[in-house]
Amino acid sequence: MARPRQRLRVASWNINSVRLRKGLLPEVVAALAPDVLCLQETKCPDAAFPHAEAEALGFRHRLVRGMKGYNGVAVLSRRPILALPEQPDWCGKGDCRYLGVAVDVPGEPLILHDFYVPAGGDLPDPAANPKFAHKLNFLAEATEWTRRNPPRRAVLLGDLNIAPLPQDVWNHKALLEVVSHTPVETEGLLAWQRAGGFVDAIRHFVPAEEKLFTWWSYRARDWAASDRGRRLDHIWVSADLAGALVGQVVLKAARGWPNPSDHVPVMVELAL
Repeated sequence: MARPRQRLRVASWNINSVRLRKGLLPEVVAALAPDVLCLQETKCPDAAFPHAEAEALGFRHRLVRGMKGYNGVAVLSRRPILALPEQPDWCGKGDCRYLGVAVDVPGEPLILHDFYVPAGGDLPDPAANPKFAHKLNFLAEATEWTRRNPPRRAVLLGDLNIAPLPQDVWNHKALLEVVSHTPVETEGLLAWQRAGGFVDAIRHFVPAEEKLFTWWSYRARDWAASDRGRRLDHIWVSADLAGALVGQVVLKAARGWPNPSDHVPVMVELAL
């Protein structure tokens, strides 16, 4: 007799400063009930991470990799987690943009890769803009690493800072020369996805022909009315987990919370 499959909810959120927005963590937990919550842009050195608040929400297992004022990633989990033996330092910058963990789940562990890809600045010219060159180099390194390490029972997620599909932005033609949707970026991100044979878990449920956003600029006078968003936050699963996908949520309402991040949480549910 086959054992019943257990459900696992895995969420990702660019929190844009965990200390500024730790008060919103209970709202995310109430809305999504995640078993694992991966954060990006924590902007917090490890010693100052708000562990007590995470513990109070039931995340007894935590791994963090942060720095003062910039970047930073964290994995909060209700299930035991272990850091993966290899933690690449992409582009050799030591800038806290990646955390790999193994999650204790039924059967073999689930391998989870939490990424914060560089934004790339404003000018889409690697010769004139070192930030954009860094972004492209980061993508190339991550793609080659994935090609050398084919994923199995793996989830790759985070703020990947690229909206790859035409319906991942409010206006495809208008944004073709805007960083996050330029052809060199979108092609690079999709090449990374193909290198690992990953399945876009959110688009697994939401057709590519439908608009879908996870980020709305702070510059918008009324973000909801203009709805000029981009899908910068992603969850991918290795091909062997595609059949385990049972649901997804993009928590758009979070963009309207008091003192919000400009990104909203995204989540997938797996039956393992």
